[in-house]
Amino acid sequence: MAEAEPLPIVRLRHWGRWVSAVVILALLVLLGIALANAQIQWDSVPEFLWYRVMAVGLLNTVLLAVIAQGSAIVIGIVIALMRRSANPVARWFAAGYIWLFRGLPVLLQILIWYNLALVFEFISIPLPFGGYLLHEQTNVLITAFTAALLGLALNESAYMAEIVRAGLNSVDSGQTEAAKSIGMSPGATLRRVVLPQAMRVIIPPTGNDFINMLKGTSMASVIGVTELIHAANNISSNNLLVMETLLAAAVWYMVVVTVAGVGQHYLERAFDSEDRSRSAFSRAAKALRTAPLVRSERV
Repeated sequence: MAEAEPLPIVRLRHWGRWVSAVVILALLVLLGIALANAQIQWDSVPEFLWYRVMAVGLLNTVLLAVIAQGSAIVIGIVIALMRRSANPVARWFAAGYIWLFRGLPVLLQILIWYNLALVFEFISIPLPFGGYLLHEQTNVLITAFTAALLGLALNESAYMAEIVRAGLNSVDSGQTEAAKSIGMSPGATLRRVVLPQAMRVIIPPTGNDFINMLKGTSMASVIGVTELIHAANNISSNNLLVMETLLAAAVWYMVVVTVAGVGQHYLERAFDSEDRSRSAFSRAAKALRTAPLVRSERV
């Protein structure tokens, strides 16, 4: 009996891939040609990067983003814990806080804080037996930078509260009950059992929010804070090179966002990889095993 001839190997031809690649490359070439022929003094852009006002704008942008995000994380954790509290007053307060600060636009909140002196001339903290711990004019305390910081941080804290609450809810309640059954305090349970696992859910959206915060600091320019957009406008008001200064600001935005993206990548890899997940569960199990057993009063 004659052996059957092997079937011929026919190589698949991905015509769609070639066509789409050619279209994309053609569009990129056309965009490059358009930018090359645009009325932009490209050689001026690197020079604007190192202007002093641009450096001040970059510093304020990073400071605003880092302080606002850090404050939002702290406030968000507190609000998330209140949202999960057994106390109904705390739960309703946390729900109202999230509803209010998440519902209002960030720019509106910044403008409200910036104009707070119109309704409160002084900010005072009275002492129980007379005198004041703090008594100062609102305009002195709520500067443009402070108003921007308050608006950004409080708005972001409402989102962080929901992110933290989702992370805490992702941990199986049986582990919390197991920790309670062996006598671990609520704080120790949160720190040693719940948070190591919840961080895998909390870290990715927090990193994305920080990148959004870096770009959102541009709204502080409307009240005169010298961040990158405001710095670019200051430079262009003298030389009328609007596009060149905006492109210089865009370069700095891409630099800081890229650095933040790299940091987010390594942070996610530290918490979200499979090996790390196993080690997080191992740490939780180890914490449960090493916790001192407390004999219940009702045996």
